[in-house]
Amino acid sequence: MAQKVIYLLRHGKPELEDEQRRFIGQIDLALSDEGHRQAQTLGEKLRNRKIDAVFCSDLTRSVETARRIAAFHKLEQEALPALREIGLGKWEGATFAEIARIYPKEFRQRGSDIAYFKPPDGESFVECSARALAAFHEICRMGHDNIVIVGHAGVNRLLLCHMMGMPITNLFRITQDYACMNVVIATESAYCVKYLNMPVSVSEHR
Repeated sequence: MAQKVIYLLRHGKPELEDEQRRFIGQIDLALSDEGHRQAQTLGEKLRNRKIDAVFCSDLTRSVETARRIAAFHKLEQEALPALREIGLGKWEGATFAEIARIYPKEFRQRGSDIAYFKPPDGESFVECSARALAAFHEICRMGHDNIVIVGHAGVNRLLLCHMMGMPITNLFRITQDYACMNVVIATESAYCVKYLNMPVSVSEHR
């Protein structure tokens, strides 16, 4: 493939019932008011860049973020189910404290086997990585030179682990804040992660 510029973004802040740490995977949350402002700021930040295509997860918080960005370029975002956040099954929506109390053994197992552990009716990070990478490679094979992908914290970490040659066990060493931007230069032989977890308020210089 020819050199590509990939803008890998996390969606804006979703509408949450409180600020407790929760397992939020494929629950379909809309953006909060703050999240809409963040999405607008991302769009404005990228408005003078040449963007050929915008892809996103089909979860609402990702679609709403991508739509704001795509509008600046008169594009339609393409939503792909394979870019969804990791599926957390019966743990979806529960707080960390609740899961530690209800599933103490499994909660400890998750900490010791983060790559392969699966919550009840959920998926592992290894499984999530396989589907997300398949979608990512398909996007890269398309004829676009400048691509926006609006993902999720977990999915983005998995993609970045792949691009940086890191094992999945290290995925939580990568921070992905709401509405952050990662900029990747992709060539036939390598990926160069130029910016990582860049907040929308920081100016980018290429």
